[in-house]
Amino acid sequence: MSWNPILDPQIPIGDAVDAIETVIIPRARDLGGFEVRRALPSGKRQMVGPFIFFDQMGPAEFLTGQGIDVRPHPHIGLGTVTYLLKGRMHHRDSLGTDQWIEPGAVNWMKAGWGITHSERTDGEVRATGQTLFGLQTWLALPKAQEDDPAAFIHTPSADLPVLEGEGKTVRLILGQAWGETAPMETPSEMFYADATLAPGAAIPLPDGQEDRGVYILQGEVTVAGQTFPTGQMLVFRPGDRISVKAGPAGARIMLLGGATMDGPRLIWWNFVASSKDRIDAAKEAWRAGDWAHGRFQLPPEDNAEFIPAPEQ
Repeated sequence: MSWNPILDPQIPIGDAVDAIETVIIPRARDLGGFEVRRALPSGKRQMVGPFIFFDQMGPAEFLTGQGIDVRPHPHIGLGTVTYLLKGRMHHRDSLGTDQWIEPGAVNWMKAGWGITHSERTDGEVRATGQTLFGLQTWLALPKAQEDDPAAFIHTPSADLPVLEGEGKTVRLILGQAWGETAPMETPSEMFYADATLAPGAAIPLPDGQEDRGVYILQGEVTVAGQTFPTGQMLVFRPGDRISVKAGPAGARIMLLGGATMDGPRLIWWNFVASSKDRIDAAKEAWRAGDWAHGRFQLPPEDNAEFIPAPEQ
């Protein structure tokens, strides 16, 4: 059995337990007119399956000349998935990747041993303004893959499986669920999906996963007679058969989960690792700033600045 401190094979299921294990109300932070709501990690839960970080970005309206400028910064021990609902962002990384991220596409950046990237709204997008709304998640890598070489994979929206029927439209972003498999190979067992539900429509959660969660992007949903509004994450007990039903105005939700990780993880700044030694080594490498010969390099097309490591 993989590591899960709350998993108990003797837990009763069905009507014998509450359907929802944890309700997470994300912390909101205003980044100068651009709000980010962070659901994971939280005081109640560090991970849902391999998902160790879950941010909602916006929605935010950028006027002409405005945008985001996330300067080059490093990652280790994780994979980032950027998924936009509205707007565009420009991704550049130390592998030489130069990719515009657009709504519905999947952009997977595997940090492994180390990668540096930037995220900006520049060029014509900045000149004309836009609405930006999306999600960024981090997935902890299994211990056997923490030191793998970095990689970046872009999957266009048209390549993702879409399931439709009974008032539901579901786009499978990662992994396996409901008899479908997303095209991108994942480092561990997981699922991640974007579901739009008509008023009163219901969707069952995949029942073959240890950890399962739902994030409510729009509208409200009902689970086991309880109603939950926009902006909350619900985490469910392993083994329960769960169905999520949209409210009278419909709903848009993100469904996520998978096998629990092979042990707890440490998080410091942008680094995720199974040991403090790995975190400390990455700290030293970034602070050394040896972009020509060191562990980290800057993106070739965005190397005029970078984010310094925190002092603590």
